[in-house]
Amino acid sequence: MAFSFQENPSLTFFFFFICLSSVSAYTNTSSNNGEEAVRRELRSRRCNWFRGNWIYDVKYPLYDPYKCPFIDPQFNCKKYGRPDNLYLKYRWQPSSCSLHRFNGLYFLRKMRGKKIMFVGDSLSTNMWQSLACLIHAWVPNARYTLLRRKGLASLTFEEYGVTLKLYRTQFLVDLDSEKVGRVLKLDSIKQGRLWRGMDVLVFNSWHWWTHTGHIQPWDYMEDGKRLYKDMNRLVAYYKGMTTWSRWVNAFVDPSKTKVFFNGISPTHYEGKDWGQPMKTCKSQTQPFYGRKYPGGIPMAWVVLTKVMRRLKKPVHWLDITGLSQLRKDAHPSAFSGNHPGNDCSHWCLPGLPDTWNILFYSTLFS
Repeated sequence: MAFSFQENPSLTFFFFFICLSSVSAYTNTSSNNGEEAVRRELRSRRCNWFRGNWIYDVKYPLYDPYKCPFIDPQFNCKKYGRPDNLYLKYRWQPSSCSLHRFNGLYFLRKMRGKKIMFVGDSLSTNMWQSLACLIHAWVPNARYTLLRRKGLASLTFEEYGVTLKLYRTQFLVDLDSEKVGRVLKLDSIKQGRLWRGMDVLVFNSWHWWTHTGHIQPWDYMEDGKRLYKDMNRLVAYYKGMTTWSRWVNAFVDPSKTKVFFNGISPTHYEGKDWGQPMKTCKSQTQPFYGRKYPGGIPMAWVVLTKVMRRLKKPVHWLDITGLSQLRKDAHPSAFSGNHPGNDCSHWCLPGLPDTWNILFYSTLFS
């Protein structure tokens, strides 16, 4: 096994393919009768659900955070003192169509006996808990079983046999402890055996690829048989997501499993991204309303676009980046139960992940 303490030589290739990538698709303008109405609405997918605007809706939020038993302290902003309420009242409105409101009872009946697994980092936890709360609001008296252990959680709505699973993995590819230390293996997904047998898989990864210093959870990266002390993180992300795409191509049977990838979730630590250089997400109370988000296209979005285009099996990409960039107001900031400091990475619940799940719901049943 060879060692290298310099950047991966594929960096030049990487920036070459970035220059060739097309980014023009990205924009930031970014009862039985009741169930039949839901079906009709979901079947009429005639526009891009990911282009639109945030509008005030008096009927929001879609659930009471004090009545949902699944929200971790990290995301429970109201419980931990957030004083404003406006951030709870915004609904995503696509430019030329409407998303149907989430119907938890329809979801449970449609998914009876099915297993849905969210696979990814703490943003997958954010989304998993959001979906649990959205469903619970429709069946508040339903019996459920919640099991948690390190790295895995499972919530089953017993009457319907619907199970929402969460598998925590920061990178999707393997992170192993070896004699040299903690090794992030860019070409290995042994843990993927635990994702098989699901009816729906919802993946996510990016947040941890940028971490350095004491919060970096690995000591080396491995690509092939070479170890690297570090490499350009976008190059590493491309390699890791390419390995994930190969796993999907090799092991997913589309007739049995639907696969989703929830896109790049932005952070709001740097106010220059929305024209306020001295600000962060702290004390933000409204979305960004400009025609174009000044922060521009995240390069990780470009990398993910390239990976998605090379998939041979169908994967539904929930392209939530642009609409999420606009929500500088939706983070916990200082109002988090177990995340000290200013959290501009995760999202309050109720909040933005509810919209991610409405888009997931709409795509799942269309």
